Amino acid sequence: MSDLKIPQVNRILIAGRLTRDPEVRYTQAGTAVATIGVASSRSFKDPKDPSGAWKEETCFVNVVAWAQLAERCGDFLKKGSAVFVEGRLQSRSWETEDGSRRSVIEIRADRVQFLDKRGSGGGEAQPAFARSSGEVVEEDAGASSGDDDLPF
Repeated sequence: MSDLKIPQVNRILIAGRLTRDPEVRYTQAGTAVATIGVASSRSFKDPKDPSGAWKEETCFVNVVAWAQLAERCGDFLKKGSAVFVEGRLQSRSWETEDGSRRSVIEIRADRVQFLDKRGSGGGEAQPAFARSSGEVVEEDAGASSGDDDLPF
């Protein structure tokens, strides 16, 4: 059985809202690193509950973005922003100042799609999504300004 080749897949898709403002830091080499917390909820009926009431379960996960993607997240996202993240699970560990070992599993983002309405609130228009390459892709939803927006 050792000849059996099992495909290795490490792909994560998650949609939710930011639990805090993005934290953007820079490495000594000047590369941006952003950490965002995402809360993703699901509603379900508990089969063990005879009342048939809906229940809600929320999962909290940290997402790490690098380079230009990190900068875009810092520029366009804030606490409460809706996002769709594509990436992979990544584990890391470190030693604290008191000598104990800590470890965490987080999502390393390859793509972050900003789900909030672009340009709402009078601020700068938000891009549809940013990739790990830093490329910002604007998606034209076909929205055109109506006659009400014309000055004459």
